Amino acid sequence: MDSIWASSWTPSGRHHGLHLGVIMDSTLSFQQHIKNTTKTAFYHLQNISRLRQWLSNSVAETLIHSFITSRLDYCNGILFGLPSKSTDRLQYVQNSAARMLTHTKLGLHITPILKKLHWLPIKSRIKYKILLLTYKSLHGLAPQYLTDLLHPYTQSRSLRSSDKDLLAVPNSRLRTFGDRAFCVSAPSLWDKLPLAIRSASSIITFITQLKTYLFTEAYGI
Repeated sequence: MDSIWASSWTPSGRHHGLHLGVIMDSTLSFQQHIKNTTKTAFYHLQNISRLRQWLSNSVAETLIHSFITSRLDYCNGILFGLPSKSTDRLQYVQNSAARMLTHTKLGLHITPILKKLHWLPIKSRIKYKILLLTYKSLHGLAPQYLTDLLHPYTQSRSLRSSDKDLLAVPNSRLRTFGDRAFCVSAPSLWDKLPLAIRSASSIITFITQLKTYLFTEAYGI
């Protein structure tokens, strides 16, 4: 069986495929992928929890990012546009990791804890991945097949300076599928960024400004 692409048919006849560690289904709901990611993440979280009393905060957080956050972030751009009920399962994993790290009880609201840890929530992390890939695509740092999906927005006359560096957003016929495609989601998110971020001169500057922007957007500061 190919290590990159393995596929099988479920008893219901619905086709499922595993591509580079991502489980895909015919409806692109990624429910099985999310289920597997959640299961694996909680397995590692439980193991870290057993050792928590002997770990410093910095070591515990390093383990969380290595074994849990890395899995939540892996290929997460494909999850853009999914219903909240789907991504909420991944958010619950992150919330649980934050509670374990900070010894926060279940009854306490988790948002201030995530904010204090400076952790971007799941939906913001998905946006981050797409926008970073967009910047790389526009600056020759990504595969050509992705760059070819992005096109500058052109207009007959010049408008405000803030309208510079915009991308054309193609029309999609299927809102549930088409709007989630990179060729649509990337320019849609990109055009909402402030001009200062879109025109960042280096990837380091872009990453710094993007994280600040998404953090402010997520937590309203």
